[in-house]
Amino acid sequence: MFDSALDAVGNTPLVLLKRLSTGLPARVAIKLEYFSPGGSIKDRPALATLEAAESAGLLRPGQYVVEKTSGNMGGGLAWACAVKGLKFIAVLSAGNTPERSQMIRAFGAQVVVVPQARGGKLGEVSREDLELVEIRTCELVKRYKAFRPDQFNNPASVSAHQSGTGQEIWRQTKGKVTHFVSFVGSSGTLIGTATALKAHNPKIQCFAAEPQSAQFLAGKRVQNTSHPIQGGGYALRPGIYDERVVNGSLPVSGREAIAGARELACREGIMGGYSSGANVAAALKLARKAKRGSLIVTVCCDTGLKYLSTGLYE
Repeated sequence: MFDSALDAVGNTPLVLLKRLSTGLPARVAIKLEYFSPGGSIKDRPALATLEAAESAGLLRPGQYVVEKTSGNMGGGLAWACAVKGLKFIAVLSAGNTPERSQMIRAFGAQVVVVPQARGGKLGEVSREDLELVEIRTCELVKRYKAFRPDQFNNPASVSAHQSGTGQEIWRQTKGKVTHFVSFVGSSGTLIGTATALKAHNPKIQCFAAEPQSAQFLAGKRVQNTSHPIQGGGYALRPGIYDERVVNGSLPVSGREAIAGARELACREGIMGGYSSGANVAAALKLARKAKRGSLIVTVCCDTGLKYLSTGLYE
């Protein structure tokens, strides 16, 4: 029995995708991050950034917390702030699914929704949309003299996965993991997990999954940052990104991400969102080319229940 929901973060299940990887040279396993209280991978860095700030004296009781988010980090901060008695304001683009805003408000937090840039499409958040969210976030931080977790640049986001996600995968696979794949948003999941795994075995290969139209980290020309894979693929290099632990990039189209999510639900009984579908699609691409006997691990970033208003599961 935990003292609070704060203690329920992490130690999420790792499940082999036996049906999806049947006949492939490599096995694929997925870590179910929706088992944490806020239902996403971002619960880990949300709690870590708050506790690091409290320890450093940067976050005081009763102070406002303001963060730019696509929804998952906002959800993580919302429930954690509720437990800690902090006031939280999440700043989102209007392009994000309404379920995300509803979830954040359910935890007692405020949500500020920023209109999309010209030509914006509901269900897709472009780099231009994110830039508008950034402007509004800075205004609110200044107005309320708030603490900003700043997930794209806060090293605590990396530490959360380095001490948590990466170590859990190593233990759960008994050191047999050979590859790790993660769709890149703030990049904390990829960098922290890769750092931890490579400390155990430098030969483990770690890959960034990127939208096919925005392979920025791969060094390719960006065609379009508007795509259905919410939570990343903004064609920017986060401050916490460390290419030294990344072995390459795998492109995933919106269509492949949708197919990946649907197959994951229909054949494996695991209901994830667009980024989870992108992770599965990228991991399976890798599994088709990997050495026989390899074990590829990826993450189910959040629950598909956050996307029922979209066409993901129509």
